Amino acid sequence: MSRLRAERLELGYDQRSIVHDLDVTIPDRSFTVIVGANGCGKSTLLRGLARMLTPRAGLVLLDGKHIRSLPSKEIARRLGLLPQGPIAPDGITVADLVGRGRYPHQGLLRQWSATDELAVVDAMAATGITDLADAYVDELSGGQRQRAWLAMALAQQTPIMLLDEPTTFLDIAHQVDVLDLCADLHQSRGHTLVLVLHDLNQACRYATHLIAMRDGRIVAEGHPSEIVTADLVERVFGLRCRVITDPESGTPLVIPAARRTATGPSPAPVSPPAPEPRRDAAETAS
Repeated sequence: MSRLRAERLELGYDQRSIVHDLDVTIPDRSFTVIVGANGCGKSTLLRGLARMLTPRAGLVLLDGKHIRSLPSKEIARRLGLLPQGPIAPDGITVADLVGRGRYPHQGLLRQWSATDELAVVDAMAATGITDLADAYVDELSGGQRQRAWLAMALAQQTPIMLLDEPTTFLDIAHQVDVLDLCADLHQSRGHTLVLVLHDLNQACRYATHLIAMRDGRIVAEGHPSEIVTADLVERVFGLRCRVITDPESGTPLVIPAARRTATGPSPAPVSPPAPEPRRDAAETAS
């Protein structure tokens, strides 16, 4: 049985329904990525799975139990959430931020311990930010800041981690850096990861399980190489495309169809041939 799943889930905000009658199972120890067009319900689903949003109907099950029946700290010891664009308190250092990941393990009779210290040190080492321990979070670059948040989630030591668009606002180099780090955590530590991503090609490259959504429902799910076709991309994103094999990873690579044939730069004008020099009669006679 999967540790995290939902049955007949209905989610929304105010009077607007976003996710409709949805069943989903997150494979254990998978690198699951949720994709779909803007407004399709990706982040809403993630919030519902993390108990950040109360279902209108249906339920989320964590380890076979209704997630809303579990104490908050108990959930936080099993499942971690990194929301989109988290904001750190002013004047907090990297080490202090990462240390906040240990909150679920604290209690009235258990304060900061050597185990907590080791978890923080280990998380910073795993994310490559040990040398930034005393730096202020608000002075970091975007990529460094995202690593610090990932380290905080890692220090929480949950077997399941949910990340909502962790590459937002990062340049392409830092996007790959963060996703490589997530892949390392998945492969070396056995975490179950669930990410929301906008970039379909990145999702295909990193995911072991892909969930494609449209209008609050799941259109297809499975390994990217099994489900990503030109037809699926057009159904989910409304985009005509070709799907080829990524020469680097062997995963599906989506090439959007061009609206018109590229003409390229205008060719250089061709000069007419120069006239042959005139020869006088004496030259001709000779």
